Amino acid sequence: MRLIVLSLLLSAVSAAPLMAAESAAEPAVASPLAIGETFTIESKALGETRRINVYRPKPWGLDSKTPLPVIYMPDGGIGEDFLHVAGLVQVLTGNGSMRPFLLVGIENTERRRDMTGPSNVAEDRKIAPRIGGSAAYRDFLRDELMPQVRQRYPTTDERALIGESLAGLFVVETLLQEPTLFNSYIALDPSLWWNRSALLSGAGKQLPSVARSGARLFLASSGQPELAASSARLAAVMQQASPATLVKYQPLPEETHATIYHPAALQALRTLFPAPPPASP
Repeated sequence: MRLIVLSLLLSAVSAAPLMAAESAAEPAVASPLAIGETFTIESKALGETRRINVYRPKPWGLDSKTPLPVIYMPDGGIGEDFLHVAGLVQVLTGNGSMRPFLLVGIENTERRRDMTGPSNVAEDRKIAPRIGGSAAYRDFLRDELMPQVRQRYPTTDERALIGESLAGLFVVETLLQEPTLFNSYIALDPSLWWNRSALLSGAGKQLPSVARSGARLFLASSGQPELAASSARLAAVMQQASPATLVKYQPLPEETHATIYHPAALQALRTLFPAPPPASP
């Protein structure tokens, strides 16, 4: 009798792992979770291949063939800021807080090269093996990427540029040096200290052409003292020389340089691109 019971117990114990294995061997099939598209472009201006990530929001009732304005975004890799800004665009267009925009993210290869202008400051030159490539990066945007985007997607002529930190420096530099390249500029905690603040010091001379372009700027700064002071200085210069350009200067002293992107981008998108009020019935 004991042998029979033991055999039954052994059978039950040996069967349990087999049943568990059979159960574990049949998981539900997972499907890809896609939020947009990605493609590569061979850049002659930069001498390399660049990956581009694109998100098109789909608010209720928007025809897939409707031309959309475009937000261009350095730091636009999947492992960078693309997903969280795409999330902002998705939510804000879905709840009617902003107009639909096509988001185009440019994945970085040598960020500190592409986002900076030339500098003779020794400390600046230590931040990367190569710096000072902002002009070539602007050529890439204007002459290579923008035509590709127009060819691939239905777009309007309205264009915006968003960037934070060194990418914010690039945004301000582009506004001052080629203001007609974009209609709207969003600079978050821009690194205006670059090259002993040369960009900031020369801004006054360039603002008349900025004013004539009709470009608009949303500027935000964190509580980091040096960045906050330089952004406030730029805002003051712009308010005096080109008041229509500076749509808003938003100090966010409770934010750090590491946390400013989300709250500042949220405010910028809602401020610059509000959705029109619903039509009266």
